[in-house]
Amino acid sequence: MKKLFFAFLFFGICFLANANNQPKVGDELIIKNPTSQAYSHIYFPKPNILIKRGTVTGYKSVKNNVVIVKEVITENDGDLKVVLTKKDGSKFFGYLSNVKANYKKALEANEIETFD
Repeated sequence: MKKLFFAFLFFGICFLANANNQPKVGDELIIKNPTSQAYSHIYFPKPNILIKRGTVTGYKSVKNNVVIVKEVITENDGDLKVVLTKKDGSKFFGYLSNVKANYKKALEANEIETFD
């Protein structure tokens, strides 16, 4: 009986740990520094496109921005994609109102983190 109790307790804890990692519409996140020169899992335009548009030359304007999850999309392969908008209502780089990101991979790469 004790083994059964501890098995259910273990599965319950695992379920709760997995449930807390799921994004919800309205969650607030912070965009952090990319691990390389460009973001790998947040789908911003490449630097050459930004330079051609004449907006900015790098990603400094998006670092440490607070963003809100506008939509959560589950792909066929199980990846969670989120659509992000800025909390203050301004646009990314002056022309993008939304960007997509692979939620789990961006969290693992420390490109985003949850806002507490």
